[in-house]
Amino acid sequence: MVIDFKEKTAAERYFLMAKSVVPRPIAWIATQGEVLNLAPFSYFTPLSSEPPTLIVSIGHRPDGTPKDTLRNLRDTKKCVISIVDETHFEAMHLSSKDLGPLESEAEAFGIATREVIEGYPPMPEGIKVAFFCDYLQEVALPGSQTIPVIVEIKHLYLDDQIITDKEKIDIACDAIARVGRGYAALDYSLKTPLIP
Repeated sequence: MVIDFKEKTAAERYFLMAKSVVPRPIAWIATQGEVLNLAPFSYFTPLSSEPPTLIVSIGHRPDGTPKDTLRNLRDTKKCVISIVDETHFEAMHLSSKDLGPLESEAEAFGIATREVIEGYPPMPEGIKVAFFCDYLQEVALPGSQTIPVIVEIKHLYLDDQIITDKEKIDIACDAIARVGRGYAALDYSLKTPLIP
């Protein structure tokens, strides 16, 4: 079967892409405005290692105004992107709820945070992997309802307990990803390589 995307609505294309591009990691993004904003995004992936960049697509509020994450990124040029594990799944899911611009998900849902690097927003407490990033640029997509934003990684945080080899900086951690419309736990501790 070959599906012509010209014959599909935006919602149908989203469903087809979400079901076939799997798994998709979740970027749990902390930005600072008047309050700390925490929001998950699953249209997210590494873009390049030189410069070290990530890309995330950020939508708009129903009234067409930018989501808090995008507004804060444009204003402060800083964010922290955490990789979500099972411990943080419920908090991450709660933080996807639409709150007002002066309401913090951390406060509303009791998500403890801590500052790791001065000048960057705090990240949720207990996170094992986080990227400290600077806003680099946006990508103009004609007709798109989302804004692809490129951020440059300035620092990588790894919890010591997931580092299996400090010399090579190998890690073993579990993560939650979007698989279709649902979620799945990804186990990075696979002992046997799939390809020798």
